[in-house]
Amino acid sequence: RTFKHIMEPKNTIFLVLLLSTILQSSSATPNRSDLDRFIVTSCQTTRYPLLCVHTLSAYATMIRHKNDQDLAQTALTISLSRARSVAIFVAKLTKETSSFKRREYLAIKDCIEVLGNSVDRLGQSVKELGRAGHAVAGEDFMWKMSNVQTWVSAALTDETTCLDGFSGRAMEGKVKRLIRLKVVHVAQVTSNALALVNHFAEKRSAKIP
Repeated sequence: RTFKHIMEPKNTIFLVLLLSTILQSSSATPNRSDLDRFIVTSCQTTRYPLLCVHTLSAYATMIRHKNDQDLAQTALTISLSRARSVAIFVAKLTKETSSFKRREYLAIKDCIEVLGNSVDRLGQSVKELGRAGHAVAGEDFMWKMSNVQTWVSAALTDETTCLDGFSGRAMEGKVKRLIRLKVVHVAQVTSNALALVNHFAEKRSAKIP
């Protein structure tokens, strides 16, 4: 099973309760409450909306009110940061533990490689999205956004490929659980970032003559 089979929180009631909590905590700053509404509404287009809201609310100061590009850019930056952290964590496992089975060791080595690719692609995406936001010509914007979407999709594939290497009962154990927990999380964050990128691309494209 890949991360797609992990629980996918889509419960609107939870989102409403979460929004209510956020708004109560930010009542002293009226502008923040509007921004929180924007984040919650935007996150409903993602596969993991509760995770999306939790993640982006912590970085709300990086998002200008109702700016879809800032939202997507922030989501991508968070995804890049967490993918890099997971790649470092997995790489350290090979140095800190010497009791791996051969299949585990090979799976970890493959995982390090694909996570490195994921980090590279997310880094490219962050830069290209910034350039796309400044694109004047419609064709230039669409080309840059196509690059972003392709790279983020590839990064997501890299992350799930890491998990595929640990499939099968023979791979069950502490190492798999540790890696799976962290990689599933970053894959979900990346999935959400891709959804917000797509949403930004669609809205911006609709305004291009």
